[in-house]
Amino acid sequence: MKTRRGACHAAAAATAPGEGPEAQRRKRRRTAAAEGSPAAAGTPGVRPVGRDMFEELPDDLVVSILRDVAASASSPADLAGAMLTCKRFRELGQSKVVLARASPRCLAVRAKAWSEEAHRFLQRCADAGSLEACYLLGMIRFYCLGIRGSGAALMAAAAVGGHREALYSLAVVQFNGSGGGKDDRDLRAGAALCARAASLGHVGALRELGHCLQDGYGVRRSVLDGRRLLIQANARELAAVAASPPPQLLGKAAPHPTRRHSCLLSDFGCRAAAGEPHAANRFLADWFAPPAQVPSPAQVILFATVMFTLVQRVYLRSCRVCCCPSVFLIARSLCVSC
Repeated sequence: MKTRRGACHAAAAATAPGEGPEAQRRKRRRTAAAEGSPAAAGTPGVRPVGRDMFEELPDDLVVSILRDVAASASSPADLAGAMLTCKRFRELGQSKVVLARASPRCLAVRAKAWSEEAHRFLQRCADAGSLEACYLLGMIRFYCLGIRGSGAALMAAAAVGGHREALYSLAVVQFNGSGGGKDDRDLRAGAALCARAASLGHVGALRELGHCLQDGYGVRRSVLDGRRLLIQANARELAAVAASPPPQLLGKAAPHPTRRHSCLLSDFGCRAAAGEPHAANRFLADWFAPPAQVPSPAQVILFATVMFTLVQRVYLRSCRVCCCPSVFLIARSLCVSC
């Protein structure tokens, strides 16, 4: 009978004594093991080990698979689990082709799990060209680690690449003069960064630009244009809530589709539940979260300063009357005391 290779089986009568089918299968297994591990076959007393099938895969195929895993990962553990398969996967998983395609959720490192390994992982992703990693690591260094120069440089690199969250964060830094004094504030640069982020679809930046136009904060004052941008930001927010699965609107019942929404005329947006916060905002909130015991007044002020990224109804800027930084402001760029 012919096999798939075209060879014919020898007749049963032509086989030597003791060379039946079982003996022939054992010989084939021993021969294959010896070919897969020559060193083990030549060492007396060592049983040959079969060839690892992962070693037969070309590097380009493994890198392509790991790249897709990184792009679709829902947590950093997904890529880490794939890289722990073997030493070869770990080495190929650290290539720039894989790290540059890491998804935002793959880079979402938690503050409780922050370590030197997580820092090096984000740094490798940023060096590979990931804009999300540049922004996240820049925010962590600027606000949490106190490395303001390196953090601002990473956020600027992400902003140059068109990362809208980085553009808006840099605008807030310019408005507040973070990391410096009152003379380090650049209102025109902050308004320009807000305009760029708004053009890329950032609703918070669009609303902030509307307030700047209403108050003449860094730009020429135009109440009508500012009001138009505020209404446009509220409309975008309401459209995003309407497109998301219910329930999203806060309150007892959702408004009727044909009913006029009074929240469009609000300076603080629609009364809608906030979406999923960005990984950088969640990291800052967890990093500066008050302890379980009763916090001190300084910790409360620090925690409130960071929570502006999660609450889109207020804005963190220096008061235009008393110039006090790091306070919650109302719609007219005035602090609560003014």
